[in-house]
Amino acid sequence: MVDGTGTVLESTYAETRHLDGGFAVLEVSTRQEALEWARKLAAACRCAQEVRVFAEGAQSAES
Repeated sequence: MVDGTGTVLESTYAETRHLDGGFAVLEVSTRQEALEWARKLAAACRCAQEVRVFAEGAQSAES
């Protein structure tokens, strides 16, 4: 989770068991790049953004 100030949190919304609202799918090379985009989106939307890795054959978020 990246909040509106750009702070990376290791938590998530309890409500994210179901998708309520919009989402963005970005193809990036690294977790760091994903977090940078989440910071930009959080600032633009003025709300926290959850970052998840998904895709068949996706690499670990730690790589």
